[in-house]
Amino acid sequence: MASVFSKIINGEIPCYKIAESESYFAFLDINPLQQGHALVIPKVEVDYIFDLNDDILMGLSLFAKRVGKAIEKVIPCDRIGLTVIGLEVPHAHIHLIPINKMSDMDFSRPKLELTKEEFENIAGKISVAFGS
Repeated sequence: MASVFSKIINGEIPCYKIAESESYFAFLDINPLQQGHALVIPKVEVDYIFDLNDDILMGLSLFAKRVGKAIEKVIPCDRIGLTVIGLEVPHAHIHLIPINKMSDMDFSRPKLELTKEEFENIAGKISVAFGS
């Protein structure tokens, strides 16, 4: 059975897409810790990030770097935090989170509640920054 992320890639589930390439996909987390919190995934469905072949893992890292740089252009922050947890969805993924302090990446904190318009606005701005 396809993971929720594979369904997002295939357009079966809507998302706030930021960027896409032949092998990778990036979109906003719908339960964000911060505005601009994004998920970066390979299009190949592999559960555990360290089970990805070396070329896919390297490409995922480079794609995530480009997405992170685009987020930095749009969301005021000191850095982009990167974390891989991988327990909630059986599809390798990287969280990119704009941060100003360590606690900005605390997943036990309440998540932001953004409107559809806010998500669309943020995704649009990051997508433009990604393409520039």
